[in-house]
Amino acid sequence: MPTYRDEVVVLRTHKLGEADRIVTMLSRRNGKIRAVAKGVRRTSSRFGARLEPFMVADVQLYKGRSLDIVQQAESLGAYGADIVPDYERYTAASAMAETADRLNEAEATPQQYLLLLGGLRALSRGEHASRSVLDSYLLRVMSLSGWAPSLQACARCGAPGPHEWFVAQLGGVVCSACAPTGSARIAPETGDLLRALLAGEWDVVDAASAGASAASSGLISAYAQFHLERGIRSLSHLEAPR
Repeated sequence: MPTYRDEVVVLRTHKLGEADRIVTMLSRRNGKIRAVAKGVRRTSSRFGARLEPFMVADVQLYKGRSLDIVQQAESLGAYGADIVPDYERYTAASAMAETADRLNEAEATPQQYLLLLGGLRALSRGEHASRSVLDSYLLRVMSLSGWAPSLQACARCGAPGPHEWFVAQLGGVVCSACAPTGSARIAPETGDLLRALLAGEWDVVDAASAGASAASSGLISAYAQFHLERGIRSLSHLEAPR
């Protein structure tokens, strides 16, 4: 069918011509979508504000040859209004959207859409520290994409843990026998926090010390960027957890 509807999270936008934008979206049913929103940069646009980054919308699109065309957009969640004015929320949301944009079509599943939606909702409500929401999202998005980190058994030999070494290139924590020279050593609290972030145990996450939060963020950032095979630019603008 040339026309279709879907629920989407807006990841990013690009200017096109005098009044149009190219909008990149992660959808619930159709993976990633790149579409032209005509006239949205005009002040008279009926739905321009509904197609800004971090917004959630129900859109109707016309199937084009290379880019689809946005015909209608109805707001489902104006999370951007609460995220953009806050620097920490904005940078965390930007890193999440950038990571979602790196997914290939095979990985852009309904589960990925719901994960990003939940993360943006949590950021907009200020339910937890922004960096913790991002860290949890990164661990979960890697798991859904087939790169689940080993956080208990040794990622190399399978020896039961917990272990005190973390090597992103090997897939997570490793035992002393498998740890290469120069491996990152993690404290027990950091290991507990990594597992809590992946499992969504927010009572543990919210009670973690600043040192454990900073250490886990560094490990998660290295792990995600190694498996994505390129850097996440937005991460460089994030402040260390406090």
